[in-house]
Amino acid sequence: MNQSIEHYVHDTAAREKLYKRTLWVVILSQVFGGAGLAAGITVGALIAQDMLGTDSFAGLPSALFTFGSAGAALLVGQLSQRYSRRLGLATGFWLGSLGAIGVIFATILANIPLLFVSLLVYGGGTATNLQARYAGTDLATAKQRATAISMAMVSTTFGAVAGPNLVQVMGNVADGIGIPTLAGPFILAAVAYGLAGLVLAVMLRPDPYLVAKAIIANEQKANEAAQIVAKETNREGVVLGATIMIVSQVVMVAIMTMTPIHMSHHGHDLQQIGLVIGIHVGSMYLPSLVTGVLVDKIGRYAMAIAAVVTLIAAGVMAAVAPVESMFWLTLALALLGIGWNFGFISGTALLTDAIHPLERAKIQGRIDVFVALSGAAGGMLSGLIVSQTSYATLSYVGALIALATFGFILYRKKGFK
Repeated sequence: MNQSIEHYVHDTAAREKLYKRTLWVVILSQVFGGAGLAAGITVGALIAQDMLGTDSFAGLPSALFTFGSAGAALLVGQLSQRYSRRLGLATGFWLGSLGAIGVIFATILANIPLLFVSLLVYGGGTATNLQARYAGTDLATAKQRATAISMAMVSTTFGAVAGPNLVQVMGNVADGIGIPTLAGPFILAAVAYGLAGLVLAVMLRPDPYLVAKAIIANEQKANEAAQIVAKETNREGVVLGATIMIVSQVVMVAIMTMTPIHMSHHGHDLQQIGLVIGIHVGSMYLPSLVTGVLVDKIGRYAMAIAAVVTLIAAGVMAAVAPVESMFWLTLALALLGIGWNFGFISGTALLTDAIHPLERAKIQGRIDVFVALSGAAGGMLSGLIVSQTSYATLSYVGALIALATFGFILYRKKGFK
């Protein structure tokens, strides 16, 4: 065993200091990661609409970078499990940066195949931005776990809110250097994801997952000597946690993806679209200031219920909101973000509780693959639903999915704490 890691295995005070330091490193990386994430959310659908000349495939960018995030989630999880969180997360962010650069060149060249490939690679940043939340839990106790998740996620707010509101600024930068306006936000994404990967590669030492595995191995030796049976992975808890995250992702991605198109069709400009999406993304992460504490204090089950109720309200409000009203559209998208936040943190906490520590990185990566694929399906279908029916119909469908999940949670509630 590495001597620096062994020090943390036997010294609980040093371990607590490392836990806090790890959180700060993750927080810093998430600030940059949030800014990178926001580019695709804000202008991805508009780029597709512009290059393809139709609304029917406006959900395609969201689907592509979400499919890409599925593959990246598996890659990041496997690298983290086999080597370290540091290597896995840094690799994922750098893939996101490479994909953003590819999107820029695709818009310059008007090359649709390059755009599609680049969006897939760009998805690596999206997956890593979510998987970074697990790094904060590696050394957390059960009572600290949801709070650690929330601290990692809330830091994303700073970059994620700034990103959409810099759309106009980055568009002007793009114009100034002779590239298409809509490529501007991807310049920000390329730099931000690159910096996020650099922070983790340089500062996430010693690696929290390697320390956590060493601690568990030491405890298992002690348990074997005392003839204590180690706790196994709770498959029921894994299913419940995964379901909450998947539904939260599907409903959020589907409605969010088509909101810029819906607003553009009804006379809202790029700055107004950026404001609504910025508030939405802020609502996805800023509530984490209190969500993690609530999940730890009042329970995973209660907050999962709160998640689906909020998603139902968001879907209904988006459906009935007057198309010219910035206030009601903004409120609907804010509720959509809050519902996602409640669901993602309660689901992540339940999932992490249920997995044996030595299997954590591997299973977390696999579950995030399903979350990403589900979000991709939601993004892809959203464009088809809106083109064949309406944005209101899409929003009602989202509300109905959340309502069905409410019944599922009630049926399976014994898996929750």
